[in-house]
Amino acid sequence: MYDVIVIGCGIVGAATAYELSKYQLKTLVLEAENDVSLGATRANSAILHAGFDPEPGSLMARLNVEGAERAKELCQKLSVHYDQIGSLVVAFSAEELELIQELYERGNKNGVKDLELLDQAALHQMEPNLSHESLGALYAPTAAIVNPWEFCLALAETAVRNGVELALNNRVSGIRKIAEGYEISTNKATYQTRYVFNAAGVHSDDIHNLIAEPNFEITPKRGEYYLLDKSEGTVVNHVIFQCPSSIGKGVLVSPTVHGNLVVGPNSEAVQKNELDSGKDTGNTIVGLKTVADLARKSLPDLNLRQSIRNFSGVRANNSVGDFILQEAAPGFIDLAGIKSPGLTSAPAIALYGIEMMEKSVHKNFVQKDEYLDSREKIVFEELSLEEKNAVISKDENYGRVICRCETITEGEIRAAAHSPIPPVSVDGIKRRCNAGMGRCQGGFCGPRVVDILAEEAHKSPLDILQDREGSYILVDATKGGR
Repeated sequence: MYDVIVIGCGIVGAATAYELSKYQLKTLVLEAENDVSLGATRANSAILHAGFDPEPGSLMARLNVEGAERAKELCQKLSVHYDQIGSLVVAFSAEELELIQELYERGNKNGVKDLELLDQAALHQMEPNLSHESLGALYAPTAAIVNPWEFCLALAETAVRNGVELALNNRVSGIRKIAEGYEISTNKATYQTRYVFNAAGVHSDDIHNLIAEPNFEITPKRGEYYLLDKSEGTVVNHVIFQCPSSIGKGVLVSPTVHGNLVVGPNSEAVQKNELDSGKDTGNTIVGLKTVADLARKSLPDLNLRQSIRNFSGVRANNSVGDFILQEAAPGFIDLAGIKSPGLTSAPAIALYGIEMMEKSVHKNFVQKDEYLDSREKIVFEELSLEEKNAVISKDENYGRVICRCETITEGEIRAAAHSPIPPVSVDGIKRRCNAGMGRCQGGFCGPRVVDILAEEAHKSPLDILQDREGSYILVDATKGGR
């Protein structure tokens, strides 16, 4: 019998597991995929929003601002790439100038610090490559960029190091009430627990409906993106938003923490039967053209020929219009409908959910006397020459560069293979140490990464996946042993 089971290990599930790992609780996380962060957390804009967009008084408004502050602390503590570069919401008409004034007032009500309205001259001094048709902007210096899957992994790994169990490839198929709590069935096993957190992302309504009457619906929306080469990474210095509309926050252009430029997304409905099929995260000619056309409103000279990868992600839009944080049944808490600013809000959502749980069960969880709350990670390229030599003297694998685009060494790849949540795929290695993330997208280093991962996992290269279950790279040997 577990004390708590968390269903889902995207950013919200990982943040919840991280907070629960501080307590004297037997905790299990059930994740349907073969790694953490494979849903909306993996494919998004990588922005930590300042908090001026949500309606004052909403859960989004409260938890966005709290989450942004908490996320900054966690990224510093857990060695996650983070850069507080600020954001600009750009106005292109008199009507949009009025809208950014409203956002300014809304942000002040939400408690966002240091907001500023810029006129045209000040805006173009900050961002000289913006369209000459831009008339002004709302400047939010507290907005930041982050590596989203690294953030999720850092939280989940810290939870595991502190005793939380993680069961991957466990897709929940049934939940029933039992005397002491709940019995949860998956494709692999049956588990019993006293309490449950539902953090299942685009499937959170399906999980809710297994134990309670439907009272919300997830309406998934796909967003498509361009990722541009580092040669374009300094085209803008801040996150560039267009004014929000009925379809969302609009197409943005932003630097990434790795020095690239991300452009997107559009917004397109996804059918529930397409989820997890591969169709839900495909790219389309129409979708990418929409992104390109809208992005060039902000930056007419944007060079999309420098795209090194297109990707898309599905976000959990919902029928309520706010985060759905509720007690679905005694001791069963929904952390559902987490769309933007979900990445930003996740650390605050986790604390809010645990507080709800304690009130629900009339019990205060007891904290552990000892807790590991830091994470060290060698990023070879970021070391000084003296530090690099010291690392190589301890482990010569750090002296061999495998991924030339990103200067990722064999030592980093082997360390990633033995992280607290060991990867089972080439993309799992990529998420942990960035190998294959550069201009050639693994064209050079991919085969060597397969060999290293197979060696460290004591598997045949034929058993190594590209990413999700079934995505085998190799099917047979092409040459014999002659």
